[in-house]
Amino acid sequence: MRDGHHINLIKPETFYSSDRVDFLPIESSITEGVRVAVAIYKPEAPGPILLMSHGWHESVTRPEADTPNPYPGFLTVQVDMRGRAYSTGEPDANGYELYDFLDALNYVREHYSDFISDPDRVHFIGGSGGGGNALALAGRFPDLFASVVAMYGMSDYAAWYQSDDVGEFRDEMDIWIGTSPSEKAEAYAVRSGITALPNLFSPLYLVHGETDLRVSSSHSRTYAEAASLLHKPVEYWEIEGVGDNAHLGNITPEQQKRLDAFISTALQSHSRAPDLPNRGVLVVPGYVRTRHFDVKLDSIDQVGLVAYDLETGEAKLIKGTGTVSFY
Repeated sequence: MRDGHHINLIKPETFYSSDRVDFLPIESSITEGVRVAVAIYKPEAPGPILLMSHGWHESVTRPEADTPNPYPGFLTVQVDMRGRAYSTGEPDANGYELYDFLDALNYVREHYSDFISDPDRVHFIGGSGGGGNALALAGRFPDLFASVVAMYGMSDYAAWYQSDDVGEFRDEMDIWIGTSPSEKAEAYAVRSGITALPNLFSPLYLVHGETDLRVSSSHSRTYAEAASLLHKPVEYWEIEGVGDNAHLGNITPEQQKRLDAFISTALQSHSRAPDLPNRGVLVVPGYVRTRHFDVKLDSIDQVGLVAYDLETGEAKLIKGTGTVSFY
C-alpha cells in the first residue's frame, strides 16, 4: 500500500457534509475494515441514481462544498474504490473492488431517500479504467442498471497487459492482480468485461476514439462485435480521427456535442432495470449478484457458470466451486 492511501492517515476534516455535496467514508460489506470514500452530489429535486467511477491511475477528486453536480437532476455518486487516495484496502483491478459500488448504492438508498425519485432506477458511467469497470459491472450485476455508459474502456485485461509496451499499466496489474496473464489467464478473464458479456441485459452505450493510444479502440470494437453476435443491447460509436495519448485527443466541437448527446440519451432514455429471464445460465467471474440470488466462487480468480430457475427458486454451479444463495 502506497503512503497516504489509508483513510486513517487523512485529516478528519477531509470529510464533510454540505447542502450540495457530501464527502464521506462508508464501510465495505464484504471486506472487514475497509472503508471507501464517496462523493454524493444532491439534486435540487429527487432524481435517479447515477454511479460514477474514476480512471485507472486515479482517485475521486475531493469536491468542495460548492462543487456543481456533474450530472444535475441525478443523485450523482462518485466512488473512490478501495486502496485509492481516500479509501483503505487494496486495489484488485475489477475484483472485489467492484462491490464498493454496490455498497455505495445501498448506502445512498438508505440515507438519501429524500433525494431519490426511484431507488430501482440506477445508471452507471465510467471512462478509461472506469470504462473497464463499467463493462465488468454490467456483467457482474446483470439486472441492476437501467443503463450503462462505458467510455474508452478496456474489455480484455490480458490484451491490454500485452499491448502495454512502456509498462504504464502492466506494473500495477502485476501487483493488483498478483500475476501475469501468461501465468494465470483465468485471473485476467475474471476481470475482463467481455468474459461476462453473455450476462448483459442492461442497455450499454459504448464509445471509443478511433486512434486512442492508451486504450486501443479494438477493446470496444471487439466487445461490440461480440455483443452483436449475441444480440445484446449495445450501442457503439467509434469517434473517427479521435484519440492520442488523451482518450479524446483531437475531438472537434461537433463531435463533443454529439458525445454529450450520446451520454444524455443513455441516461435519459431508460427508466428501469432489466428483468432476468425466468431461467438460464450466467457466467460467474468470481461472483455474480442479481435481485434474486447471489453467487460467490471460492476464488476471485476463477470463472464459473451457474444455471438458475427463478420459478422454482433453484440455482446450481455447473462450473466452478462456491456458494449460491437465493434471497
